Order: sequence, then structure tokens, then C-alpha cells
Amino acid sequence: MGRTSNQKSIAVRVLRFGRKVVGRFRHHRAGRATFFNVLSGRRPAAARKSMNNSQIATEFERLADLLEFQGANPFRIRAYRGGARVIRDSAEDIAVLATQDPGRLRQLDGIGKAVAEKCVDLVTTGEIPQLAELLQEIPASVLEILRVPGLGAKRAAMIYQHLGVDTLDALRLACESGQVRGLKGFGPKTEQTILDGLSLAAAAGQRIYWAQADELAAAIREHLSSCPSVTSLELAGSYRRGKETVGDLDILVVSESADEVMDRLAALTGCASVLLRGETKMSIRLDSGFQVDLRVVPAQSFGAALQYFTGSKEHNVAVRERARQRGLKVNEWGVFQVVDGQEDYLAGATEEEVYKALGLPCITPELRESREEFKWAEAGALPELVELCDIRGDLHMHTTATDGKASLEEMVNAARARGLEYIAITDHSKRVTMANGLDAARLRQQWSEIDRINRELRGEFTVLKGLECDILEKGGLDLPDDVLAEGDWVLASIHYGQKQSRAQITERLLEAVENPCIAAIAHPTGRLLNRRAPYELDVEALFQAVRAYGKILELNANPARLDLNDVYCAAAREQHIPIVINSDAHSVAGLDVMRYGVVQARRGGLTRNDVANARSWRELQEIVSPARDS
Repeated sequence: MGRTSNQKSIAVRVLRFGRKVVGRFRHHRAGRATFFNVLSGRRPAAARKSMNNSQIATEFERLADLLEFQGANPFRIRAYRGGARVIRDSAEDIAVLATQDPGRLRQLDGIGKAVAEKCVDLVTTGEIPQLAELLQEIPASVLEILRVPGLGAKRAAMIYQHLGVDTLDALRLACESGQVRGLKGFGPKTEQTILDGLSLAAAAGQRIYWAQADELAAAIREHLSSCPSVTSLELAGSYRRGKETVGDLDILVVSESADEVMDRLAALTGCASVLLRGETKMSIRLDSGFQVDLRVVPAQSFGAALQYFTGSKEHNVAVRERARQRGLKVNEWGVFQVVDGQEDYLAGATEEEVYKALGLPCITPELRESREEFKWAEAGALPELVELCDIRGDLHMHTTATDGKASLEEMVNAARARGLEYIAITDHSKRVTMANGLDAARLRQQWSEIDRINRELRGEFTVLKGLECDILEKGGLDLPDDVLAEGDWVLASIHYGQKQSRAQITERLLEAVENPCIAAIAHPTGRLLNRRAPYELDVEALFQAVRAYGKILELNANPARLDLNDVYCAAAREQHIPIVINSDAHSVAGLDVMRYGVVQARRGGLTRNDVANARSWRELQEIVSPARDS
């Protein structure tokens, strides 16, 4: 954990002192939150706007969209979009910096003076004055029009200025009535393109889980690999970088016959239509509305194209700038030496060649987000990222005792068949009535069954007596400590009261962290991808407490959760907080989602040493047991 026993003891005593202080005014709901604000150097929540990084970033993205609609300076637009990305990905609490140390905002790479000043305005007043002015001039509904495929900001502005179109419905009516084709620079073809874009906007705007994209990618790979002319095939884009959701699939192929490959792709089961077909490019729309893009490239350019189309955009900008500083040019065709306007091909057949030409080792795709990867690469310190084969145990799963689909014995046998060394059975506690949660008597009965199974296994495999214990809405845990203390591994999690205030949610989690019976916090932010945003939570305060009490945070591998996100995983790594990757399986098949959690961990830069369940159970106990005894 990187902390001496003395340091840990001091931190624990400080936090315990805080509990005593809070206890004197517990009837004030903000008491505990206020104390932890003091510990972290924060002002009370009332002194600042309660905005998280995602909310702040969204406002800057809206500002950039509206400025683009107005035809403003592209450099300003780029600055706001870049600032939004930095804010969204930052492990720092931007609202805290804006109120307490605005100068530190300027120290964040990608945050300029204008963005920093507007951050302060937004957090302290609740709005960005420039954005407020733009929204008085331009209806907010215009933002929806800007996202219609095939339209673009300039054309959207012209339609708005000449036809007064400011909603999607109005845009459809203007196209269907032939008004759009009458505008200068427009025509029947453009009008139809916009109509097609409107029809596809909803489907195209939906990003699917990485796990779903992975299944689709496997099917496409198998389908195209049977084409005799295909000699190389890789998938690129956000899928290859392991992003938790994917908007489309990019396929790169080396083939002697582009027509043969494109004919084969058009014959893919589920292909609804061919959107585009050129000499070397093709785009198809699946029945689901999902888009697949194919590019056939020469063998000598395959690595360069793979690097380019893998992205991210920000990573590639940094790559091109690095090339420029060395008198080189990098694009999807290769790396070129530029002398007197002449371009001489240097490399491009493999990604390794591309990065080597720039004086770098090949950077793992999951790290290509323009965060720390270039610094690590230059220092020869790229992390050896955790792999699925490193995982030795799974410490979150459910059985038919609550809402699982498989029995205790079936889950044990399935885990053994997958090569694991240990598991924890963590059925729900009684508060989760919809899942038939366990009371103390039923829990102890299950734990007796686990004792029996362990005796039969004779050390060949270990089943831990676990529980996913609910953190109650008014604070405290769902079962008493004397019961929890009998377990080997107890997770704490929130299922109810997720719409409470930031202070309430944080208070509940901090209290759970302080409890010596709790080993880890499960799915810490409560999000469900594409369905539910994270609950309001002071993540920094949670991290401080977890570190002080020697606890563990879960990365829930369920593809609908992937909670913690990659940014928080990276922050945990920096703060030496162990992460446990768990399946949260509710069936035998559910054990196989572990790989999705590993992909997320890799995006956070986690190594085997950063992952708690990459250790043996005996080694893991050395992390957990001292915390339970403190």
C-alpha cells in the first residue's frame, strides 16, 4: 500500500477523532461531510456549486458547439473542446480547484487562461456568461440539429438563418416540403442526405457496450477471414482502445482484391444496407443501426493505417506533432521524411515501425488517450498492463440463495473449471428485498455450507464466506458487526437512495469504509452505462478514506457497469489504492465477464501489482486483515 504502519495509525486516529466530533452534532445532516471537507481543505458545499467534472465538461462542449454554429474562430472552438476533454478525464475535482486554487487550473495540461476563468465563473455562479449569451441568441434545440449526420455546423447555421429551423421536427418538415433544396449550395441530394441522417440519428447516436462490440467484432473477423484474398485483418478505433462504449467499428484489411472483400462484407448476416462503396472504402449499416466501416490498405501502409485509425484523435495529434519536430510526416499511409518538399517513405508496415521512427516503443492501444503514455514511453517506463491470465480469484458473485441463477456448488465448479484459485460468494443482504436478500440466520446457514465445501476441497480450491452488504439510506450497514465479523470477505455497496445529495452519499460510503468488517467497496459510483449516471459522490474524499483505512475499491466487470471508470482506476494507481476486479456474476456464464474488467483496468494503466486479486488469497489477506484488525 506504500504507507508505514505508523502513518496508517496516525491517519486512522485523525479520522476517528473526526467521528467523535461529528457525533456531537450528528443531528445536523451536514456534520460529517463538513468535517471531512475540513480534513481535505475544502469549503462547505454551500460555498460552491455542486458540479462534478462531467457536468462542467458538458457546458464547455455546448459552448464549443454553439460557437461552431456561429462560425467563430476555430482555434477558440478547439481550445474549449480540448478543455472539456481535460476536465472530464481529470482525477482532480475541478469545482474544488476553481473555488480554492484557481491558479492550479492553469497548471493542468490543456487548460488555458480562458477555460480556467470560465471554470471559475461556472462553479461560482452556475453559468458561463458567454454560453448564457449564446443561448439567448440561439435556441438550445439547435444543439440537436448539429448532431444530425451529414449536416454540419455551417449548413445547420444556413438552414436556421434562412428558414428559421431550430428543431429536428422542423428540419424534417423543411426537407420534406422541399424548402432546404432551394437554399444556395443545397440540392435534392443534400436534402435527402439530411433526411437519411434524421432517420438514422437516434440509432447512430447510441453507443453500444464494448462487450457487444466485441461479439460483433468476432463475428465480422470470422466472416471476413474466410475471404481468400485477405492477408491481414485488424479492428481499430475506440473498440481497439477498449473504450467502455463503442459508436462504430473500423476494419482494416490488406487484400489483393478490394472488391472481393467488400462483396464479402456486404454478405454479412445482419447487413441492412450499404451506405458507401468506393475503390478501397466501404460503410454498411446493420439491422441494429450500427455502422461498420471497412478500409483496404496496401501492406506497406497497414501499420500506419492501424495506428491512425485506432486513435484517439488526441493521441494522434501528439504523434503528428512529434513527427513534425523531427522533420517527419505521419499519416495513414506511413511515416515520411520531408526534404525540400519531397516525401520519402520510411516506415508503416507495422505499428512498431511507426513508433520506432518517432523514437518511441510501441504504445499499447488501451493507453492511447494522450494522458501519460508519451511521458512513460519517453522514460522507458510503459507499464506492463494486467492480463486476464493474471487474475487468480473472483470476489463478487451471487447464487440462487438470492438473485443468482446457479447454486453454490455450480458456481464453485464453474470457477474451478476456469482456472481460478479462490472465489467469494457474496449474495445480497436483507435490505435488497427484490433479490431475496439474506438475513443473519440464512447467511450463517450459507456460510456453514461453504465450510462443508472447503473441507471437501481439502485446500485444492478456496471458497470464501462473503456478503454484499447494503449501505442503508440513513447510514450504517444492513447486518450487525458481530455477524459480518464471521465472514472472510465483506463488500459494501449502495443500491437504494442513489438520488440523495452528494454529502449524504459520501457520508454513507465513508462510514462503510471506516467499518473494520468491510474489505472493499463494490461498484463505487453506481453508474449503469447508457442507463444511469453515477450518483453524486465526493470521489476524492472516498479515495482519502480508502487509503487511510487500508481498504480496496472494486472495478466491477459487468459490461453495463465497468465501475470504476478508467480515469478513477488511473487515480487509484497513482494513490497506491489496490483495485479488485470482480465479475459480479449472477450465473455461470457471468463469470466470463472478468475479461471486460481487465480491459478497463488496462485503460487505467493498471499492472498486475495494482490488482488485489492478481495475488493469492494468502497474499491478499495481508492487505485486508490488518485493516479489519485496526
